Amino acid sequence: MSVTTTTHLNFRGSAREALDFYHSVFGGRAVTVTYRDAGAVREENEADWVMWGEVVSEDGFHVMAYDVPSRLPWSRGENPFFVSVRGGSAEEISALWGRLAEGSAIVRPLEPAQWAPLYGMLTDRFGVTWVLDVVAPYQG
Repeated sequence: MSVTTTTHLNFRGSAREALDFYHSVFGGRAVTVTYRDAGAVREENEADWVMWGEVVSEDGFHVMAYDVPSRLPWSRGENPFFVSVRGGSAEEISALWGRLAEGSAIVRPLEPAQWAPLYGMLTDRFGVTWVLDVVAPYQG
């Protein structure tokens, strides 16, 4: 079993700038996928916003980020992050999801997604939003 947690930061239009800054501080590898890259543009003025991005350094630093689309609620300081739980298999993520979902509000059901074999989001009874997914290799 191999599960990791990563802080997933939420922005509105400034995720790329934040990721670039964290990359300049921590070094390592930076990856950004825009809504345009993913074929998921709903608002043309948000096409180049970050749908998914991360900075990973050799010394263990890892942060993920995205730009919350305008169709979803977002307020700086109210929902600034998610906790991302990534696992290597559907079985382990499904088991964790089943336990974590107890008493939670499901934001997005755990199911296959364009970018992962399984992906889901929930807000637990303590108000913490969790993103669980099965790791898929980055396809560039």
